[in-house]
Amino acid sequence: MDQHADIAWILAHCRTVAVVGLSPRPHRDSYQVARYMQARGWRIVLVNPMATSQTILGEPVYPSLTEAARHARIELVNCFRNSVDIPPIVDEAIAIGALAVWMQLGVEHEDAADRARKTGLRVVQNRCLKIDHAQNQNHE
Repeated sequence: MDQHADIAWILAHCRTVAVVGLSPRPHRDSYQVARYMQARGWRIVLVNPMATSQTILGEPVYPSLTEAARHARIELVNCFRNSVDIPPIVDEAIAIGALAVWMQLGVEHEDAADRARKTGLRVVQNRCLKIDHAQNQNHE
């Protein structure tokens, strides 16, 4: 499958994104990307098992995708985790009925990506949602 086609489809069809591995620290990439997408009208759903007792960017933080999906219909799962941590996240994304999985810069897991594609999810690996969104906005 063509990753560029998946990027275009995700940017055109997804508006609710679960940010898995969000850091509460404003200087971290996960925080910056979540804030950027939120400022552009996307609903952000935050997932971080270590930060569940707080809100970040005015949103509650959930311990898992499964718990987050009880509160919001998640379309896109944006992964800010190490590549080795991706398979269970993809399994959860499939289980909750997400439409797509996006692995941020430096994050790739081909087996998990293949599993996601076989169940109908769109998959992007080793790309930044914020950068691709900004580039897409400049070309409209």
